[in-house]
Order: sequence, then structure tokens, then C-alpha cells
Amino acid sequence: MTLSEMERQHGFTYPALYRQLERDGMLAVGEYGPDWYKLVYPTLTERPTLLLHADDFELLSVKAVAAAMEELADPDDYRQIDPALRFIPFAQTGAGDHYCFFASSRHAGEMPVVLLWHDQNEAQYLAKNLQDFVFHMLLSSMADQDTYNEVSDEEFKEQLANTLGTHARYLTPEQAQILQTLLARDIIDYDVPLPKGRKEAHRGLLTDVELAGLREDLIPYEKFDHCFAYSAAG
Repeated sequence: MTLSEMERQHGFTYPALYRQLERDGMLAVGEYGPDWYKLVYPTLTERPTLLLHADDFELLSVKAVAAAMEELADPDDYRQIDPALRFIPFAQTGAGDHYCFFASSRHAGEMPVVLLWHDQNEAQYLAKNLQDFVFHMLLSSMADQDTYNEVSDEEFKEQLANTLGTHARYLTPEQAQILQTLLARDIIDYDVPLPKGRKEAHRGLLTDVELAGLREDLIPYEKFDHCFAYSAAG
């Protein structure tokens, strides 16, 4: 199954940027399996595919996209998605929620990116288009070093530098320059406030407050983080 075949079968058009990424090999992650992380992942790290190092983001192969689209369109699927809503999955979280292009909300050539939750009747707006989504995910990666898996400062910076090397051409010059400037910073430790006076320790090249400010300044989107029901049965 090719991207063009899926467009014809399901009656939509992919964003031009997604097609460009596919032509450039940025979607070629191979087939996931028990040995993927050991055998395939190391071959991708020097020239990372789309958001390879992003937190909780697993890019779907074209074959996996086709299978996911069939599931979402199945009237017997447990999510009971309203057939009037067109979701085109392209990645997923570790829990099985899908990152999707929301074809039903295409406006002025822009196709929003949403997160389709698998265990609740909600889809969440993430960005007004794929380019802004990629930029926001890269900002988020810079703000949050993976200390849980003990990624060292050197590994963290190397992953980001390699990622910027393959991703910068798909961003606006301003977005790419912002990321390059952030990459030159020293890593800092900061706390993120939580409810009831609690706080959570984080480490990265910018704080959550700076991240929110850059998002609002550079990729403003009035629907960001808003949710809507995807099933009339829910």
C-alpha cells in the first residue's frame, strides 16, 4: 500500500510536507518488532527519521498506517468513531493513542494534527499543521532530557544536534534558528509546578514556561490543547 493508494481509497490528500518527508526517507523506520530497538534503531541515530528521539512518539510505517486506518474506519471498532470525522493516523504513543491528521478540519490548505485517545472519547488539538507540530515536538524534546533512562548530557545534546541536522530543512528559517540557538545553551535543572503545591524536577535546554512562550509567539493556535468527542456513542 502506497500513500497515493491510501489517498484514493479513503478520499483525502496528505499534507505536502508529509509527502516530502516520505520522498526523503524520513518516514522509513522499518517494521517494529522485538529486535527493532537493538537492530534498527542504531542505524537511524546519526540521521534521525521524523521525531525519532521525541518522547512517547512512534512513527508508523506506511503498512502500519494502512492497518490503523482500516481499524479506525471499522464500524465495529470499540471506539465507534463518527464516520463524518476523518482521522489519518501517522504515529502513535506507547499506550496506543494515535497522532492523526484531522482531514475533516482542513482549512486554507492547513490540516491540523490531533491526538486520538484510545481509552476515552476525545481527540486533542496539537497544532494547526504538520510543520508546527514538528517544531513544537522538537522544542519539547529540548526542554525534557530523558533522565529516567539515564541519557547523559552528551548523549542528549548529540541526539538533538543530529535531529536538527535532518529536520531543519522542513521548518521555517525562524523556527530552525530558534532551535539552533537553544542547542548552544547550557543544560539547566528546573521545577514544574503540579497541583496541591507539588513540583516535578526536569532538566533541559529551556523551561516549560519558555516553551509555552515560544509556542504562543511562533506557532499560535487558538485550538491548542482543546479536546472534542469523536464518537456520538460516547
